[in-house]
Amino acid sequence: MSERVEQEEIFSQVLRAGRRTYFFDVRATKADDYYLTVTESKKFTHDDGSFHYQKHKIYLYKEDFSDFQEMLNKATDYIITKKGSEVISERHQKDYKKAEDTEVTTETETLVEQTTESFTDVSFEDI
Repeated sequence: MSERVEQEEIFSQVLRAGRRTYFFDVRATKADDYYLTVTESKKFTHDDGSFHYQKHKIYLYKEDFSDFQEMLNKATDYIITKKGSEVISERHQKDYKKAEDTEVTTETETLVEQTTESFTDVSFEDI
């Protein structure tokens, strides 16, 4: 059973992003070479006001830096190319409507318009 012991941080940066915090930490191996850990820490608040953090960590070693950076760049470029850099979500836009909500509204409006157009005005005096 091998237990991974965290090495002392050599260099560290923190990115706070809402409920998430990202830690970029440079650490040293036993052979005194450097590697990177990226930790995502997400805060969860309970109904009683207490909270806990959930953490996820990845380890990046120098031999993987180039491929990792290339794939990260390709993935982020793809997202920006397909969706732009503007954030589109319920959380970031108060007037955000899901595509299905918009479709339902449009279908309802069309149905109302069709019903209104086919409605014949009847006067009770005619009866």
